[in-house]
Amino acid sequence: MDMIADTLLVAGAAGAAIYCLVLSRRLKKFNNLQDGMGGAVAVLSAQVDDMTRTMEKARKAAGNSSRELTDLTERAEDVSRKLELMLASMHDLSELSEPATDGLQESEEPLFLSQRNRLEAAQ
Repeated sequence: MDMIADTLLVAGAAGAAIYCLVLSRRLKKFNNLQDGMGGAVAVLSAQVDDMTRTMEKARKAAGNSSRELTDLTERAEDVSRKLELMLASMHDLSELSEPATDGLQESEEPLFLSQRNRLEAAQ
């Protein structure tokens, strides 16, 4: 009976050793940097790092573009307000002035130029 128990114990140990040997070979192939999953993981890790750097650069560029666009929009709104004011003042002045003649004499200054000169002098 002891002999059978010892034989079964040796067979179990041999089976475990063979299983460990097969598992060890599979893990070596799996972690191989040239052909296995280890290489794929290394490549993917490098690609993730590159993409992270690219995303940071894109985020900074988008932030700068956004700030520039905001500044340009504010400048355009300021210019728009000034133009509206100029148009309103020209409209008011044209109502007060006499109807324009078809021909201007050389010494006469067109109405819009005199208004522009007055606005520039006021600023």
